[in-house]
Amino acid sequence: MIKKTVQKKTSKISLQKTKNIALSIQFSLDGFSFCVTDSETQEKIYFTAYQFEETLNSPEDLLENIEYIFKNNANLQFEYTSVLVIHKNNLATLVPSKYFDENKLASYLNFNIKTLSTDFIAFDEVTSIEAKNLYVPYININNYLFQNFGEFEYRHHHTILIEKLLMLKRLNEKTMFVNVSKNSFDIVVLENKKIIFLNSFLYQTKEDFIYYILFTVEQIQLDTAIFKLFFMGDIQTESEIYKIAYKYIKNIFFLESQNSIFKDLEAPNHSNFILLG
Repeated sequence: MIKKTVQKKTSKISLQKTKNIALSIQFSLDGFSFCVTDSETQEKIYFTAYQFEETLNSPEDLLENIEYIFKNNANLQFEYTSVLVIHKNNLATLVPSKYFDENKLASYLNFNIKTLSTDFIAFDEVTSIEAKNLYVPYININNYLFQNFGEFEYRHHHTILIEKLLMLKRLNEKTMFVNVSKNSFDIVVLENKKIIFLNSFLYQTKEDFIYYILFTVEQIQLDTAIFKLFFMGDIQTESEIYKIAYKYIKNIFFLESQNSIFKDLEAPNHSNFILLG
């Protein structure tokens, strides 16, 4: 069943260049977004995000919605020089490379999530931290996209998130980053270019939201009066989740992007970090 989609954000300027362009797609059970990059200059030149009115129940429902979007958005019909597909879900775990055995993928994931014997498990190389990111991709979506584009690269959103955060400068002290989506958020804590903590959480209320943040603070012994927390994604100062976080944590900031595409977007430049950050 196709859920009603809301085109939440889109570039104010239409996509002018249709050759030598690359496509990046991100999807979850909450929405679908994509950006187009000039392959020659690496500049982001177009962006659109759809949000589903309700969280979908299954990858099968997600496929129906993606098929509908593809049929109705001409910008997804061009011939792209490359396509990157990003699976956004909480079905993932990190494993240090030195302990990794490709024959034990399911056993690693089963420490954190319940997998089925029929689940296909993939992994990304995260060379910057000498680790593998294991996850369950939505294979039905991959198959559909292969029919549209042929070969493409696919990765988990945690991989992209880690790599982008580790490119930031001045991360010598423990710093928390919270990447917020409609019904879920990622917490990453870095220190000296190393991952101290990484996990994703589902939430429905502001109390759920602050509970998981403060639980993480307690687990890794952060001082709420000292450490810095950077928000990205679907959160603003007037958000209830921002207000409750500010009650407990002193140093809160937005991780703002310098990406020039935000000049053409009616969206704050800390949003859509995975694709535009």
